[in-house]
Amino acid sequence: MRLNDDWLIWQLADSAFPTGGFAHSGGLEAAWQHGEIRSRADFMGFVETSLQQQGYGALPFMRAVWEQPERLVELDARFDVFTTNHVTNRASRLQGRAFWMAVERSFPSVSLEELRARIEAEGFCAHLPPMFGAVTAAMGLGKQDVVQLFFFCYLRGLIASAVRLGIVGPMEAQSMQHKLSAKAQAVALECADIPVEDAAQTAPLLDLWQGAQDRLYSRLFQS
Repeated sequence: MRLNDDWLIWQLADSAFPTGGFAHSGGLEAAWQHGEIRSRADFMGFVETSLQQQGYGALPFMRAVWEQPERLVELDARFDVFTTNHVTNRASRLQGRAFWMAVERSFPSVSLEELRARIEAEGFCAHLPPMFGAVTAAMGLGKQDVVQLFFFCYLRGLIASAVRLGIVGPMEAQSMQHKLSAKAQAVALECADIPVEDAAQTAPLLDLWQGAQDRLYSRLFQS
């Protein structure tokens, strides 16, 4: 008997699923250390801006690969060119491969084995948005579920990073995540039909903070 997709989605969304996302703050650590975030309102604004960037910059690539998995190599290369920030680019490659490997080892299937063979044969970058689309398509998950999972994991990662950095406490973080879920849902709907050709960088300051990660004197996160 095939399990309901909800069970699979819950497992993928679980913070215990080992995708390596805990190692990345999405530029939050650099923004915090440089004094860009001084209050709860500043942090909320940072997350909302990050979600907007996720919708306009990453979602088009993820969705395009989910719809046309055969374009994975082409769109992965395009995302590599699109992601000019070296820290963001490196983090995306690491997270993309970590997500793919965690799924393949946890849920072995013919379709995922075929994806592995393609990755090994063609040797592409394996950025997170294209890989997320390819892997979830290979698992047979529906488009709406995949988009929501994509945003949930991103939002959860930012919130978890804020707790580890001491910006907010665990209970307050859960309250903020609940409130920000509405923003994530709105961005997902707003950006649902943006083609790859119209993908854009909407938050240049966020890009600058992310790029400053390697120059921090001390840091908890890789990005």
